[in-house]
Amino acid sequence: MGFDWPDPSAVCIDLVRVPDPETVKYRVHIELATTSDAHQAELVARLKELGATPADVGPGDAPWTVMADPEGNVFSVLEPRELYRDTGPIAAVVVDCADPRTMARFWGEAIDWTVHELTDDRALLRSVKGVGPYLEFRRTPDDESYGPASIST
Repeated sequence: MGFDWPDPSAVCIDLVRVPDPETVKYRVHIELATTSDAHQAELVARLKELGATPADVGPGDAPWTVMADPEGNVFSVLEPRELYRDTGPIAAVVVDCADPRTMARFWGEAIDWTVHELTDDRALLRSVKGVGPYLEFRRTPDDESYGPASIST
């Protein structure tokens, strides 16, 4: 595949066929990085041409664009952010959870990644080599659906 494991800059995503449509809130989503406002607009346009559609995530005027892939899986195309300038096309894999501190402790030790931010509401981890995307855990109440309030700002 063109990389040696474990290469933290190589992100592999497995797409697994499931027999039923999404019936619960999204707990994991991908955030795509952009380098400029023009790049963000171009990427959104290209994704639409490929079959993505704007996702209805409720009210709010956010600088990022929330979209759904052809099967309805939601992802975000972020506005340019300094934090994600060197991550590659995937800025972060975001996991909604009840306790970001516990998740950061577990996954940080499990995959030997460095914690870059840790609060009661958010944990941000990245490879100890400082390359590739971030793994982010966000506190999300059980009754909150995927939407602007659960997306990083």
